[in-house]
Amino acid sequence: MSVSGFALHREARMDQSRFDIDSPRWDQSTFMGRLKHFFNITDFRTALLPDSSLDQARELVDSCRAGSVPPGTTEEQLLYAKKLYDSAFHPDTGDRMNLIGRMSFQVPGGMAITGFMLQFYRSVPAVVFWQWVNQSFNALVNYTNRNAASPISKKQIGVAYITATSTALATAVGLNLYTKRAPPLVARWVPFAAVAAANCVNIPMMRQQEILNGIAVTDENGNKLGHSRKAAIKGITQVVISRVTMAAPGMIILPIVMQRLEKYKFMQKITFFHGPLQVMMVGVFLVFMVPAACSLFPQSCSIAVSKLEPELRESIVSQCGDGIRHVYFNKGL
Repeated sequence: MSVSGFALHREARMDQSRFDIDSPRWDQSTFMGRLKHFFNITDFRTALLPDSSLDQARELVDSCRAGSVPPGTTEEQLLYAKKLYDSAFHPDTGDRMNLIGRMSFQVPGGMAITGFMLQFYRSVPAVVFWQWVNQSFNALVNYTNRNAASPISKKQIGVAYITATSTALATAVGLNLYTKRAPPLVARWVPFAAVAAANCVNIPMMRQQEILNGIAVTDENGNKLGHSRKAAIKGITQVVISRVTMAAPGMIILPIVMQRLEKYKFMQKITFFHGPLQVMMVGVFLVFMVPAACSLFPQSCSIAVSKLEPELRESIVSQCGDGIRHVYFNKGL
């Protein structure tokens, strides 16, 4: 297989027998290790690549897993292929994720939507439209990055979407009307309040099957041990915290910056540029906050066996004895 499409080159050939492509490149037990990992796979430039390049990367990763790496392949080529694979393919199913739902699309997609939510916060019709656009985007992201081991029906997806969108709209419109007499800065923070409230509804609703039926848990070697509702709740809670954290700096700090800038005469003369300016500044925040928020908690989450449901705990003890202290699961993003 040709790897000419990859941009990284190194002359020295790799030692194929000692290279494990699925082993994390950085220590995932530390925040800095996870931060480096997510800076790597949320790189928005990977969202610009054609499907052919992504499929080529998957073929190279699969070849490495099968122990048949093409002759002359370098370690850096494999690392780049794994970067593309992790950015575009679901960790549970191996299927290519839709472009808009990928974390690598959070910067271009999120900066446009968030920037316009912050710009058009005064009128109710504009608030309704941009909150609807944002929740549609979030619903797709949440569905794409769910734990795919827990299937969800189209009806449940529809209910989750309608519930989250209604929550966002009710929060945004209600606060928008309530803050008419409040200081201007308070009104500028309404979009963040709506986004935070909707995330608390959208993510659990989109992943309700995990809460109802449990999420698959394994031992440290990946052997499936059962399903746990408590593990699902822990993982989903961490995802909600990460998503709110991802949005917070841009949606809290940027309104303060814009309120001060708008006092200058030169800014008052270029009101048409306020929207694009906020979009660009949100993009700067998201370049750092997307990987930082994803890094708050390990992707492979753990929970003590002692905190699991009694029936699952008894099943694990009967199968494996007392040797297993923790179980692991993919919390999603």
